[in-house]
Amino acid sequence: MALNDVHVLVVDDNRQMRTLVRSLLRAAGITKVTEAETAAEAFAVMRGRQIDLVIVDWMMQPVDGLTFTRMMRWDRDSPNPYMPILMLTAHTEVSRVAAARDAGVSGFIKKPISTRLLFDRVANALTDTRMFIRCNDFFGPDRRRGTLVGYAGPFRRASDNAARVDTVDLDDIRAA
Repeated sequence: MALNDVHVLVVDDNRQMRTLVRSLLRAAGITKVTEAETAAEAFAVMRGRQIDLVIVDWMMQPVDGLTFTRMMRWDRDSPNPYMPILMLTAHTEVSRVAAARDAGVSGFIKKPISTRLLFDRVANALTDTRMFIRCNDFFGPDRRRGTLVGYAGPFRRASDNAARVDTVDLDDIRAA
């Protein structure tokens, strides 16, 4: 997919920020940009058009970006629960990044933003091959971005244990 074919929806209650993000996306070669001021407006846009990526601001009213992300992932009337979502915010404390990740965002963009940072995050979100995971308290892209080479800790996946039938991890035995 060429960048000029990508359709991005920018959801932010601040008109100036929507204009800035649109300008930066255009500078990166993305010309199909639609704006929405609220979560409800964003859902309506997604029901009427093919959208490839959503960029949502965290601090919005009446529904913030975190709630919007949860609505996209969990609500029955969600236009696309598998939509790549990038969270845009100036609040980059570890707890907020973790909360956004746990809500199911595909990536995080910190303010102030640059064309390069925005383009990198958009490219990563559009080419992300992580599987989506659904469990009791999470739905979104797999939070694990890969396995560490040489990892020697406890294995929690069934496939990990099946692949290592000839080895025993004492920590796993003690925990059982």
